[in-house]
Amino acid sequence: MTEHPRDTPQFYLTAPSPCPYLPGREERKVFTHLVGERATQLNDVLTHGGFRRSQSIAYRPACENCRACVSVRICVDDFRETRGFRRVRQANADLVGDMRAAVPTAEQYSLFRAYLDSRHSDGGMADMSVLDYAMMVEDSHVRTRVIEYRRRGPDTAIHGRGQGAVHGVALTDVLADGLSMVYSFYEPDEPARSLGTFMILDHVDKARSLGLAYVYLGYWVDGSAKMGYKSRFLPQERLAPHGWERVER
Repeated sequence: MTEHPRDTPQFYLTAPSPCPYLPGREERKVFTHLVGERATQLNDVLTHGGFRRSQSIAYRPACENCRACVSVRICVDDFRETRGFRRVRQANADLVGDMRAAVPTAEQYSLFRAYLDSRHSDGGMADMSVLDYAMMVEDSHVRTRVIEYRRRGPDTAIHGRGQGAVHGVALTDVLADGLSMVYSFYEPDEPARSLGTFMILDHVDKARSLGLAYVYLGYWVDGSAKMGYKSRFLPQERLAPHGWERVER
C-alpha cells in the first residue's frame, strides 16, 4: 500500500451534475482539502492554477467536453478606471470597507438572507441556515478576512471603520500575490449604488495599498449573463492552457 504524507493533498473527482451557468450542460469538479500547516501555501499554488476555495475545500472545473469556465484576475497596477466605474465610486463615496477577522455575525446573516431571497432564491445556497453561513465564514485554514461596508462616520479617518447598518460584505482570502474574492453579498434594495461593482473596485484599492498585484474574481464564463460583468475590469489576466494571458479589451 502506498503511503502519503499527511500534508500531501489528495485530489478527488465529483460525479456529473447540472451546470449552473450554461443550460443543458453538465459539470464535474476536481477538489482537495485545504487543511493543515501548509493550507495557506497550498491555497496560493492552487489559486494560481485556477482553483477556488469553498470553506476548507479547493476545487476547479473538470468537465470532459467543456472549458467555458476561465479563471480571471485583475491587474491591479495597470487597472483602468472607466467613466462608469468613477460614477460607481461617486455613488458610494459615503461607504468605507473595514477589513476584519473572519467572524460571522447575526447582522451579516440577515443581509446574506435578504440578498439570497432577492437575487438567488432558486440557487444552490438558497436554503443555507445561520449555522451554514457561520461555517462558510469560519471554516477556513487560510488567511481569510471579512470586509464590512458601512457609512463613513466622524471617526472613520481615525480607525477606518464605518457606522450604522452594513450595506455589503465580502469574504476574502489574502494570498501572497493578491486578494481572492471568495463570496460577496450586499443590500439588494439599493440598485443605484451598484454595490457589487463598488466592492470589486474597493478590493483593487485594498490590494494596491497592500502591495499585491492581483484581485482574483473567480470564473468568467463567456455567454453566461451571471458572469459577464467580470470582463469589464481591465486589464485582466485569464488562465489559458499554457498559463495566464493578459487581456486589454
